[in-house]
Amino acid sequence: MNRAFLSSTACIALALLVTACGDRHASTEPVGAQGSAGTAAVPVTDQWLGKWTGPEGTFLQLTGVDGKYEITIQNLDGPRSFQGSAAGHAVVFERDGQKESLRATNGAETGMKWLSEKTNCLTVRAGEGYCRD
Repeated sequence: MNRAFLSSTACIALALLVTACGDRHASTEPVGAQGSAGTAAVPVTDQWLGKWTGPEGTFLQLTGVDGKYEITIQNLDGPRSFQGSAAGHAVVFERDGQKESLRATNGAETGMKWLSEKTNCLTVRAGEGYCRD
């Protein structure tokens, strides 16, 4: 056989071997779609953990982890707690038989004049919002 043919065949075989040895388990998911141990990504709503204040001594306290939360809402009647869970870019919970949704907004979107200048807020519904400074 001719030497050029053998050299070309060896190069093609090497290229195929290198390709075949690639990571067969490479993920096609976007970067950050999984945690370090193959667990689901941390929900964006986990960034909302902590205390959020409203007017006249009202507040919302969000505790929990991995999309499962306890929501404590202090209004003028006193504190009440609810179980909630992440649903995309919101936390959903039930209060008095009504499905509620907690979402990130600015102060103007809370519908409350006392919070209108704030930029980092959570709103349950128009007229019920809580912000961080």
